Amino acid sequence: MPQSPQLPPRQCYGRNSLPLGKGRGGQFFERRTNSLLMAVWILAVAARLILVDQPYVDDWSWRQSDVAAIASNFFQHGFRFGCPQIDWAGAAAGYVGTEFPILPFFAAICYKFAGIHEWIGRGESVIFFAISLPFFFLLVHEVFGSTPAIWAAFFYAFTPLNVFAGRSFMPDVPSLSLGIIGLYFFLGWLRERKTAQFYLAAIAISLSLLIKLTSIVIAAPILYLIVAGIGDPGRAQGDLVTSRDRRSWLQLAAFAAIALLPSSIWYWHAHQIAEKFYPHHFFGAGGVRLESFAWYWNIGEQTATSSLTPIVAILALIGLFVAPRGKFRCIFDWWLAAMVLFVVAVGYGNRHPWYQLPLVPIAAAFAGVGCAFLQSKISSRVAIVALSILLTSSFAILAFLYVRPLYEPTAAQLRHAGLELNQRTSGDALIVAVDGGNPTIFYYAGRKGWHFLEQNGIYGGNPKNSQQAIADLERLRRQGATHFVLTTPRFWWLESYPQFAQHLTESATVLKATPEFEIYELNRATR
Repeated sequence: MPQSPQLPPRQCYGRNSLPLGKGRGGQFFERRTNSLLMAVWILAVAARLILVDQPYVDDWSWRQSDVAAIASNFFQHGFRFGCPQIDWAGAAAGYVGTEFPILPFFAAICYKFAGIHEWIGRGESVIFFAISLPFFFLLVHEVFGSTPAIWAAFFYAFTPLNVFAGRSFMPDVPSLSLGIIGLYFFLGWLRERKTAQFYLAAIAISLSLLIKLTSIVIAAPILYLIVAGIGDPGRAQGDLVTSRDRRSWLQLAAFAAIALLPSSIWYWHAHQIAEKFYPHHFFGAGGVRLESFAWYWNIGEQTATSSLTPIVAILALIGLFVAPRGKFRCIFDWWLAAMVLFVVAVGYGNRHPWYQLPLVPIAAAFAGVGCAFLQSKISSRVAIVALSILLTSSFAILAFLYVRPLYEPTAAQLRHAGLELNQRTSGDALIVAVDGGNPTIFYYAGRKGWHFLEQNGIYGGNPKNSQQAIADLERLRRQGATHFVLTTPRFWWLESYPQFAQHLTESATVLKATPEFEIYELNRATR
């Protein structure tokens, strides 16, 4: 029977970078590491529970409102798992092609017992993050050692992008968390050949891809590990995979089937849903597009500052150059390479910062190596402690300053307009909303309708002129639109499109006007 390959001795930096023996010193260091990790875990979870019950009015409100609408429609219209529904398809059912909707489906189940609350959906992301943190620590520990791992866990826990995504009702953090867990178990399976690790890795990766297809970039480090297992000339009899080891080939084939087949089936089904039903929308469609150099520069600048903080970005660059490169040690290098290709190829999709979320564990791992490397160059323990305190406090301050604006209720006027519509309109009302493509109005109104302008079922941006706006409104009126709503960010429409404003005055009645929004009831006589 072939011997399973073993990781080579870890090259690490700094005092106590490796787990010590079972003596008193080793036990003390292990307890200290565990205590630090537990402290990071508690503080990180607590940070994500801040404003966990906030309405979906923050900087990412539109994406969360879509997921929340799917959960609400499951709850209110029957738990049809294979047919997720949104609210901005007018009188149509609004079935759309999405990622595997296990998160909104489970939230809808919780609604039956606890009622509809924002903290339920957000809590799912918090839970997945909480589970992923120790696995991320263990993964970095296996590759780089203890000191880089504890620093990496700290950076992973508190980078602004991960903090905010980790409390948002979105699939990104759950998918990333499952990817990290799957990668850890896959590495463990390579080392120990335990059946449980094999299936845990395959199932975790499968769920990661189902929940968010963009997690396919995790294939790069997995393929690297497989090739590294094949290509070690010093272990011809001990490699996981050799030309004579049919069982291992079958295992890898089974792994690929478990990881990829469910996603292939689901996304084919989702594509069929999008093809068949109005608004013929597949979440994430259109994101694969090359953009200009300036576009990518802006993404890189945003990632290095507000997403990661400059401290993590600089430390990650240091770690990238000094990290040990041996057998099985280039996991994060290949993951990084895949992410760079992903950002380039899916240039338009990466206008959303959460698309760069997998860069967080990659940067955190290299930043941990960078910290350990710098620590190894300092001989004074007092200096190490002082600089560590300075680093952690500086990073915490920067992370707070970068993440705080994301919590601001920039879409509050959409929620207020939605709640007003809920009170003033009947359940079968159809709303035309000038909302910039943000479905928050529909979610809080509990009504269906259209974004305005509407173009082939999707938000069509601002009109070219008054004539286009009038034509679009009249077309939607003929389709059954009953109300029109305009919110603060687009009050300028009434000045920039004076003929449209005049038409609205003549064909609708003001139902409610506030400094935040205006609601019109479309006159039935002209419908």
